Amino acid sequence: MGANIPTGSRAATPAKVGSGAGSGRARGRRRAWPREGFTLLELMMVMVLMLILVSFALPAYQTAIQRAREAVLRDDLMTMRQLIDEYTVDKQAPPQSLQDLVDAGYLRGGVPVDPMTGSADTWKVDVDQVPVGGDQVQSGIVDVHSGSGATALDGTAYSTW
Repeated sequence: MGANIPTGSRAATPAKVGSGAGSGRARGRRRAWPREGFTLLELMMVMVLMLILVSFALPAYQTAIQRAREAVLRDDLMTMRQLIDEYTVDKQAPPQSLQDLVDAGYLRGGVPVDPMTGSADTWKVDVDQVPVGGDQVQSGIVDVHSGSGATALDGTAYSTW
């Protein structure tokens, strides 16, 4: 009587029909892991590679930005120094402030912004006695420098340019 009754978990689950190797249904069978999308490991590897590439590019980008600011500073200093000289020759007196260059029309658009400080009010001016004709001397602006206390890429202070 009880000799043909299966015992154990293997006999308790019925076998699937057509799931054998020769059933011809291997094409439509679903896998436990779908092939669409990316695994978390793959995404993490891509993120790590991207971070490595960014870590190489970021210092070069920051250096390029710094070089551009330095180029703007050099150009602004050259322009203002040239305009101070032109003002002094034309008016037979040196300017008393950078605003005098704007008021006289030498600097259109106002005093430029110091690219190192981000402000037009931080320029440092050198005031000295300037010969204006004959034996006459007059005090006024003779040079201009950046108001930044930072150091350039070449190791010099911006305030010495």
